[in-house]
Amino acid sequence: MKKIFWSISFIALFNITAFAQTVDFHAAILKEGTSESLIGVTFEFEALKKGSVTDKNGRLIITNVPIGTHKIHISYIGYEIIEKEITITINDDRKIMIFYMKEGEEEFEEVVVSATRSTRTIQNTATRVEMIGLEELGEKAIMNSANISLVLRESTGIQIQQSSLSSGNSSVRIQGLDGRYTQLLKDGFPLYSGFSSGLSLMQIPPLDLQQFEIIKGSSSTLYGGGAIAGLVNMVSKTPEEEPNLEIMLTQTQALGSTANIFYSKKTGKIGYTLYSSGHYQKAYDPDDDDFSNLPETRTISFNPKLFYYPLEDTRFWVGLNAIYDERQGGDMILIEDGPRGTHQFAEDNKSFRINSQAVFEKEFSEGQMLQIKNSVSFFDRNLRTSYSNEGIGLEGQQLNNFTEATYNIHNEKSNWIFGTNLYYNNFREQLYTSTGFPRDQEDLTLGVFANNTTDLSEKLILEAGFRLDYTPDWGVFPLPRVSFLWKANPNFSSRLGGGLGYKIPDIFTEEAAALLYQRINPIDKDQLNAERSYGLNWDVNYKTVIQDEITFSINQLFYLTSIDNALLLTNDNSTSYDFINAGDQILSKGAETNIKFTYKDFRWFINYAFINVTLDYLPNKPQKPLTAKHNTGSVLMYENENWRVGYEVYYTGKQLLSNGVETDDFVLMGLLIQKHFDWGSPFINFENFTDVRQSRFSSEVSPPHEFPKCNEIYAPTDGFIFSAGVVIKPFGNDDEH
Repeated sequence: MKKIFWSISFIALFNITAFAQTVDFHAAILKEGTSESLIGVTFEFEALKKGSVTDKNGRLIITNVPIGTHKIHISYIGYEIIEKEITITINDDRKIMIFYMKEGEEEFEEVVVSATRSTRTIQNTATRVEMIGLEELGEKAIMNSANISLVLRESTGIQIQQSSLSSGNSSVRIQGLDGRYTQLLKDGFPLYSGFSSGLSLMQIPPLDLQQFEIIKGSSSTLYGGGAIAGLVNMVSKTPEEEPNLEIMLTQTQALGSTANIFYSKKTGKIGYTLYSSGHYQKAYDPDDDDFSNLPETRTISFNPKLFYYPLEDTRFWVGLNAIYDERQGGDMILIEDGPRGTHQFAEDNKSFRINSQAVFEKEFSEGQMLQIKNSVSFFDRNLRTSYSNEGIGLEGQQLNNFTEATYNIHNEKSNWIFGTNLYYNNFREQLYTSTGFPRDQEDLTLGVFANNTTDLSEKLILEAGFRLDYTPDWGVFPLPRVSFLWKANPNFSSRLGGGLGYKIPDIFTEEAAALLYQRINPIDKDQLNAERSYGLNWDVNYKTVIQDEITFSINQLFYLTSIDNALLLTNDNSTSYDFINAGDQILSKGAETNIKFTYKDFRWFINYAFINVTLDYLPNKPQKPLTAKHNTGSVLMYENENWRVGYEVYYTGKQLLSNGVETDDFVLMGLLIQKHFDWGSPFINFENFTDVRQSRFSSEVSPPHEFPKCNEIYAPTDGFIFSAGVVIKPFGNDDEH
């Protein structure tokens, strides 16, 4: 009997032990020092090749994990990787193990937004900032390696408005407002304002840029006048210990050729970056109407920078940027063979710009830093509309000088910045046959500002700032601003903010550019007032994980911007145009939706923008011309270590022309294919492969042929562009892949 008992007991014990060889492993991943759950963290048992991703509560389950000692790998963007051994026993079945992840220094720096002037990450900044990182910049550089227009054009709520068919002159419209209300910055320096803004988008190549930072809504408190609609800050690449060499060569079927080269290296206390770009475009006429849709273009740019690190807490760098640009558009026969018969019209643009930057940074103690920077810019442009002096639209030179000093104090809960800056702008017209007198303008602006960001609690962050600008000819401008960030839980957050803005008048508006600055009278400082604005933004963010594999996030933005004393052109007589202030406001209101799905190597972006800009100074308050109320887009990307494939679809709704005529809506499509090798990445790109062109809807040019009128541009003019090229990376940073 005892034998039978012990036999049964042994068999039962054996079965229990065999059954208990595996357990269901439960874990929660939290941010170190807090109780904040992290969503989308990857957890893997390396030897078992078993893993999972944390859900919306920061938790995960991995079934049938053998008891014993295992090496685990935990990774999450922006946090230090955890690699360690853990021992799992029978007692750990269904027990929740907690792991804490620490924000990594290197990743942390990558998500810091410099446009807000703080040292905070984008997740902990009360001001709403959209960031286009290195990976997406790499995609857009492939699609258009000559300039940054495509990077901005495909961002939600941003329109690249082309004002000249012949030159390609374009401006950035944020939320439907004219380009003069958007401030362009590079590394925090004002870039290409006033006279020099006309061709700027077409003259900024993207290869040396690390990221784009876009703030929508009034940002004048941070950077002074001109940032009524928002600002775009382009952040350059900086040298690292490992040398980095990138060469990009691109050729299009429209006979456009572009070469870019970037090199950086840091050795001891010295670092440097060298960037050069060359672009040639043959005049291109896909419509066969004898007028170019892409001008004949020659552009050369050179941008060296030298960095010096004398001490661990001190940095100094200087840079020089030079661009020469020559473009001729108009009658194709004239461009190729010279004027004859009715082939008389051409628009010639020759420009040269050179600007310097110098920055000194010193950390005095932990959390305190002094920064002093200066930039001097010179721009020369000659715009002709025929081969005779009578056809000159504008020829002049602009000199800008910008100096700023800031002092930053930050700790774990608060960030203060105090600063002052001086901005000088001087435009001199050299030849003025169009008006008979020069349209010179000189302005000086002195500003002082303070900005504070404080964590009121774990869930609520307040940002408040105040700027006071003084300009002798236009007066004093007090510019308050306030924003709140509420982080209800790791999945949901919301921002609310607003502020005041202003813009000093000058003749370089979109309306004046469309007229090629001909017969436009100068700014009358005694009769005009500066433009003033107020703006409000409210957005909500939600993110979650669906079925442990699909990450989903959505951002919904609502905004309102009102501009008083808007600068307008009038033509009370047939001989010239005058600038006046509008009698009522321009009101921009709308909404933007951004949705993102990620699944393994796939990413799917969906966006929608509702843009309602009304001109309240006109009867019936019509919609602003050339502004589509409805815009939507979809981008599907597949990328792994070997391939990058992207498919894009963008819809632009109906628009109104200045004469009240409604345009057609249209859909654009694009396809990118890139293969990654150790030495680099060849690619092909099909931009607008359905060949949508304005000429398919309406004429781009009205007769007479010898002196044509270029009609308003509301759709692409160049149609389908096929490009092929290669990015060569013999060594250096490969993060882009």
